[in-house]
Amino acid sequence: MGASGCGKSMTLKCIAGIETPDTGRIVLNGRILFDSKLGINLPPQQRNVGYLFQNYALFPHMTVEDNIAFGIKEKDKKAIIDKYVDIFHLNEVRKLYPRNLSGGQQQRVALARIFASKPDILMLDEPFSALDDFLKWQVEIELRNILNLYVDDILFVSHNRDEIYRFCDEVAVLSAGKITAFTTKKALFEKPQTLEASKLSGCKNHSRIEKIDDYIVKAIDWNLILKLDTKVMANDAYIGIRAHEINIHVNKIDKQNIFAFTIEHIIENIFSIIFMVRATDAKNMIRVEFDKEYWHDDKKVGDEIYLELDAKHLFLLRD
Repeated sequence: MGASGCGKSMTLKCIAGIETPDTGRIVLNGRILFDSKLGINLPPQQRNVGYLFQNYALFPHMTVEDNIAFGIKEKDKKAIIDKYVDIFHLNEVRKLYPRNLSGGQQQRVALARIFASKPDILMLDEPFSALDDFLKWQVEIELRNILNLYVDDILFVSHNRDEIYRFCDEVAVLSAGKITAFTTKKALFEKPQTLEASKLSGCKNHSRIEKIDDYIVKAIDWNLILKLDTKVMANDAYIGIRAHEINIHVNKIDKQNIFAFTIEHIIENIFSIIFMVRATDAKNMIRVEFDKEYWHDDKKVGDEIYLELDAKHLFLLRD
């Protein structure tokens, strides 16, 4: 997972042998695909890698059958074509060309071609980027069923945190060509390790910190003194909290990490309400989000509210 331009697609192309790294080493299941020091650089056809391109890369002058056949190494191709045409529900379009197919059908043909080649790894590069929201959801359900048939490793690339969470068990966060975090998906979204990982996981609230003691920090950009459940480490540089995990109180109560804020913006989403609030003399606002069912239209811009930044929902981050 990573933002646009961080090197996600380039990484897949290097693994597939389409691009050549300046230096480094690529090893798949113990087999060296590339090693700059040893002078090893296997051509793409020898790497046995299944790569689903963003645009599916079907051959426009070939039918569905011919596209699938292109990935088959065995001499007797007909039985294998029939097998994957059936698995991927392509019988009705097997004689058609890519231009006559829907986006979802094109993706199934591309996947059938990959499966027929029996790759050691399956790599998916932003598989839903070219689809509108309605078609995307239909294709995603189809793809989930198809991927259940694949028993080896799958490398799934996306900038979309929802796709990552639904499809992946482990997540590597890529930033400027380097992995800044590698963890399980639940750990990433519950307790991200770095500022970049936290932003990509959807968190909108971050502040630089100044350590006061092992369990107390000053959130510099929010102008707040916060008590924590976790010990502050030497490389912790930021603190974060998710907008939907901030509690709103009508009145100030005697509890830690409750502060007065002024509402600067009220924004209505389809299913939620967002408050953008600021503490006294704070540089940055904090985003608070809650379901519309809890909205009583009793607050306006300029009003004071009390927010609880519960220690169990605060997380420390490395740069």
